[in-house]
Amino acid sequence: MIERAGDTRIFLAVFHPGSATTPLTPEARGDFAAYVTAIMRDTPEIRDVIVGNEPNLNRFWMPQFDSDGGDVAAPAYLALLIEVYDAVKRADPKMRVWGGALAPRGIDRPGTGRDTHSPTTIIRDLGAAFRASGRAEPPLDGFAYHPYPASSSIPPDRPTDPASTSILLADYEEKLRPLLDEAFGPGLPVLYSELGVETRIPPAKAPLYEGEEVGDPVDEPTQADYYRRAIELAACQQNVAGLLLFHSHDEPALAGFQSGVYYVDGTKKSSFEPVRDAAERTMCP
Repeated sequence: MIERAGDTRIFLAVFHPGSATTPLTPEARGDFAAYVTAIMRDTPEIRDVIVGNEPNLNRFWMPQFDSDGGDVAAPAYLALLIEVYDAVKRADPKMRVWGGALAPRGIDRPGTGRDTHSPTTIIRDLGAAFRASGRAEPPLDGFAYHPYPASSSIPPDRPTDPASTSILLADYEEKLRPLLDEAFGPGLPVLYSELGVETRIPPAKAPLYEGEEVGDPVDEPTQADYYRRAIELAACQQNVAGLLLFHSHDEPALAGFQSGVYYVDGTKKSSFEPVRDAAERTMCP
């Protein structure tokens, strides 16, 4: 991948496969940090690492709550972030560590069978855990975030209700930026490290895929338009470092994500050219 990337900046996301392997012990956190540091040492072309994946969801992080309903995911994730940040910085102070990688919604109620925290709640709780740690500086160089709408049929630049605890791309100024400034201090860069819009698969490509679609995909012109609008919006948000589209290529299982600008066989969708053009030419006026 590195050999073929050329001058493209690489963001490496390192995370455990699911909540059953949540790194909760000092040994597990140490192993995680050692793994990240080893990759960084072996691949000097990679200067950005994203720690974990959606720790506000029980799919990737458990437990979320203690027996009294308190948030235990935030301090446990911060402990992992601290371990990785310190290990990486000892090896190379110029390496950039991105924390968070949060999902854009959660219900903040224990015992439902889907224990999750909203981004609004967990960012505040991460800030409280950071202050309780006694550290003078936050253990991250930037904050990663996944601003997925609830469905691919919803434009990515549509804001949520002001009273909602969810946070999307268009909520940056009103929600995400103030929460991050409160939690970690002003000016922390933001990376939208995942955003995807699924497309319907044309009949000619259908044999390449398996299973049944469970989402609400759109046509390829709409995907191109939504990606363009997302790129243009992110480009004009202060302290936003970038937007990563998830994926480049479709997943073959329709229960997964067909959000690429390539089909699974590597051929380009009709959305490829307009998305590439938007990425290459977009600058905030």
